[in-house]
Amino acid sequence: MKERILFEDNHLIVINKKAGELVQGDQTGDVPLAELLKKYLKEKYNKPGDAYLGVVHRLDRPTSGVVLFAKTSKALSRLNEQFKNRTPKKTYWGIVSKEFDSPEGCLNHWMTRNNKQNKSKAHKNEVPNSKLAILNFKRKKDLDHYCLLEINLETGRHHQIRAQFSSLGFPIQGDLKYGAARSNKDGSISLHARKLEIIHPVTNEPLEFIADPQKVGIWKAVLSD
Repeated sequence: MKERILFEDNHLIVINKKAGELVQGDQTGDVPLAELLKKYLKEKYNKPGDAYLGVVHRLDRPTSGVVLFAKTSKALSRLNEQFKNRTPKKTYWGIVSKEFDSPEGCLNHWMTRNNKQNKSKAHKNEVPNSKLAILNFKRKKDLDHYCLLEINLETGRHHQIRAQFSSLGFPIQGDLKYGAARSNKDGSISLHARKLEIIHPVTNEPLEFIADPQKVGIWKAVLSD
């Protein structure tokens, strides 16, 4: 756990989440990252009771990358306000088929969500109960059969990146739920939360957290020079 911590002070802790980890508990009963971090903090600081840890935002279970937690209730409320106002900047790395031929661009869709299926759909035009979804992308690197895109979110909709690229016919590699031809061996999808930029909730200084994906599967080729 310690080697995956990107930043920690009295108010925040930031970790590089592995693909497959839960951020917060769900119906599976699997131990989430939040509980593992609470245990880590309790042991590190010899706390007699449970350590406080607030979940600020989430990543999908098969997605890896930067996740921010609050260590105090004051920090949590102020960070929640930032995310509500879309102050933080989120940058992702996503891998799609090399046949995707746009060097850069902006995607605008209207998103609807199916809670029963835990799935979202991106529509070209506004439909009932839809929310606007916007992202910008840039092609970063060509691989043998795939390409790496750097994606900046302007909105934070449920499964936004996954649904928007799937609607173009280019699902994220390994993302069976959104139309990928085959799964990744480890059950992950090739989507990584690369960078998160926030304002510190107490000191008000700008902070930037960057995480590399684990050197497994196709990420080995991405990280090679």
